[in-house]
Amino acid sequence: MMKQIKKFVIGALLLLLFVVGGMYAMGYGYIFKAMRIIYGSGHKTAFLSDYQRFDNRVIRKGSYTEPWALHTQYNQAPIPKSLEVLHQKYKTVAFLVIKNDSIWHEQYFEGYTQKSLSNSFSMAKTYVSALLGKAITDGYIKDLQQPVGDFFPEFSKGLAAKLTVGDLASMASGLDWNEDYYNPFSITTKAYFDAPLQEIILNLKVTDPPGKKYEYKSGNTQLLAMVIEKATGKTLSEYLSQSLWEPLGCEYDALWQLDGKEGTEKAYCCIASNARDFARLGKLYKDFGQWHGKQLLDSAYVAKSIQPRFSDSPQYGYGMWLLNYKNKSFFMMRGHLGQYVIVDPKNNVIIVRLGHLDADDSPKHLRSGYLWIY
Repeated sequence: MMKQIKKFVIGALLLLLFVVGGMYAMGYGYIFKAMRIIYGSGHKTAFLSDYQRFDNRVIRKGSYTEPWALHTQYNQAPIPKSLEVLHQKYKTVAFLVIKNDSIWHEQYFEGYTQKSLSNSFSMAKTYVSALLGKAITDGYIKDLQQPVGDFFPEFSKGLAAKLTVGDLASMASGLDWNEDYYNPFSITTKAYFDAPLQEIILNLKVTDPPGKKYEYKSGNTQLLAMVIEKATGKTLSEYLSQSLWEPLGCEYDALWQLDGKEGTEKAYCCIASNARDFARLGKLYKDFGQWHGKQLLDSAYVAKSIQPRFSDSPQYGYGMWLLNYKNKSFFMMRGHLGQYVIVDPKNNVIIVRLGHLDADDSPKHLRSGYLWIY
């Protein structure tokens, strides 16, 4: 009996070693890291505090910080029952309403505070798009039509030769990329947990004509960030700090997840910051790139960003989500699990919602009724 048990244990161990070895040989070794970080933390997907499990680079605040003004009616309005239910159902951790550039309402849950860091997820894409606009203004990049092949020869032949930086910002690259957050074998999961990230991106193929249609792909933003880094000669965190984080008067340092120690920023996601500082980019776009009279972003670039590039895809511009609901136009930053910076320019309102769950986590469209309650 003992011999049989021993044989079984040895056989099981050999099978396990074979499976593990095979996974690494096929390029899926990152799945074990994903299992350790995600399932080992009791989650099913990336989560708000997962920045603590990765290497990060600091996005530094400046010596001058600017706290938001408090509205004269700060936290005085009663909270609608429908909103309370929504917060509870989708596990909101931060909810901020800014009216006329003053904080009108502010709530935190689960021990979160105005200082607490929380993963932006794909809201980071808007920051990268903003940095593209800044890099064009600074003269590092010619314009939205500059070919990606000017920076990376891997994209200088065939269909790839037609790929522009503007195509990347507007999600019209034609890259071969499967945007799936829950499939462990998808390239999206691989990019989140594997390294080196730049190698993953440079091995991508352009399989559809660029600049023809919208298709949301995180690889677009990652490649765009690589272009910005190469053009500026600065890390993405450094360029963001100098160009926006400091000038916007952000109150706290932020973190940007890396693919490894001293590695590459996961540009398509993963800036760890707080609701108040996230709101500042919304205000900058609301005011067409101006901050206290200083033009931080080109107004024409901002205007282009908050308009759809393609008439048959009215939900997206250049790094910004767009929504028209009940004859009101909004634009927003949006991230996995329901991270939002929603801007209502007509009423001069900015809403920030951070939390654990979303009503609909599809990257391809927005559930407008859910947002309308906010």
